[in-house]
Amino acid sequence: MEEQLAVLLPGEAEILVRDLKSFPLRAVGDDGWFRQHEYIEKLNMQALLSASVGHEQLLTEFLVNYAKIPTLVEELITVEIWKQKIFPILCRLKDFKPKSTFPIYLVLHHEASVINLLETVFFHKEICESAEDTLLDLIDYSHRKLTLLAAQSACGKIPREKKLQPEDLQNASSMQELKKQAEIMEFDISLKALSVLRFITDQIDSLPVSAVTRMLNTHNFPCLLVQLVEHCPWSCYEEGKMKKYENGAWYVVPHEDHIKMTKLDGQVWIALYNLLLSTECQRKYNFDNFNKSQLLKLRAFLTDVVIDQFPSLLEMQRFLSHLAVTDPLPPKKDLILEQVPVIWDHVVRENSGKWQAIAKHQVNNMFSPSEEELRSQACRWAQTYNLDVIEALIPDKPKCVVCGSEAAKRCSRCRNEWYCRRECQVQHWQKHKKACNLMAEALQKIEDDIKLQAKPTE
Repeated sequence: MEEQLAVLLPGEAEILVRDLKSFPLRAVGDDGWFRQHEYIEKLNMQALLSASVGHEQLLTEFLVNYAKIPTLVEELITVEIWKQKIFPILCRLKDFKPKSTFPIYLVLHHEASVINLLETVFFHKEICESAEDTLLDLIDYSHRKLTLLAAQSACGKIPREKKLQPEDLQNASSMQELKKQAEIMEFDISLKALSVLRFITDQIDSLPVSAVTRMLNTHNFPCLLVQLVEHCPWSCYEEGKMKKYENGAWYVVPHEDHIKMTKLDGQVWIALYNLLLSTECQRKYNFDNFNKSQLLKLRAFLTDVVIDQFPSLLEMQRFLSHLAVTDPLPPKKDLILEQVPVIWDHVVRENSGKWQAIAKHQVNNMFSPSEEELRSQACRWAQTYNLDVIEALIPDKPKCVVCGSEAAKRCSRCRNEWYCRRECQVQHWQKHKKACNLMAEALQKIEDDIKLQAKPTE
């Protein structure tokens, strides 16, 4: 069963990992960059499949042996900068009306692909160690994402709109739709960054001094995590019903599960536990009046129900009770040469003053594809995404794209959209037609190529 669902053979995975490299900001969206994006998507799916059966060690070894975690971190931050500096320029260009915004969508999605791969593999200590100096860059990245998440939650601005369908990328106003999609994607990326941070804190006792100092004093992660406990961005009430966010979607929580901790709740509490109860962290952290008052807010959330689900938090409850009646000594100031992250500053400095020129270059050379280029791209993506594998990775049954009901019928041409009944399929056809034709042509070309390759030569 596992062989049938494999995305890559071990030899293929090794080659893809070996060939990973960093791209300059100007090259984002070119043919070589898109090829690497496909590599990362395949590695991502393979990592998820392997992790689901506890066999991810092989991919982990490839990433460590070829020293590719720093490359992935650099890719992550480069596309983050692209989203902040280049994408807004593209959205403001009045004369930029591409036939399809799918190539731009893939660039936006690249950050989600990379952070998802890192989330899957960072569980392993050797992965964290192999990040080397880029661990500081990843810590800064996580801080940016979690700060945004906490701010959005405090203001009640967590995006909950429906995700775009492929055919929405063909509409005249699709650049604005893409902008909304980027905001929704940012929320999911921030939650992945939370998981990566938690895995980094699991190794707190073996982290470099600079990494610990950056988490505790430069960015004050303990207080930032307290804000996430307070505002709980992945939980909300809508029309009197509690909803929680998990596995990339919001779902209504049954009344009996309202007090049940989710995976995201657990990630925050584990990160806090690691940061506050480590002897080394207690020695380095500044328990001044502000930090102390923020941390003591956690006592209101450490109820018997929470501790029953996570018994280790009893130790944190005792620590906070002791903190409430004592004044810890100020942190000992060690004389050290502290390392600093360099990727963000290097990319920004290298491209400063060139943002408009880079945007125009990418519009002319990357993001205005012809019909033939779109067909070729669709063909490559049909090969990249094995539908059986994707369905194996999705825990829920498919939903009708029109009404949201449980679906049993799939479009027979593109095999991409699901419907509960024929009426919904007919209603959706005009919107779905263009994307369907593109995918159907790509699938047919793949089948023809396979038949041609299988035909014996005379």
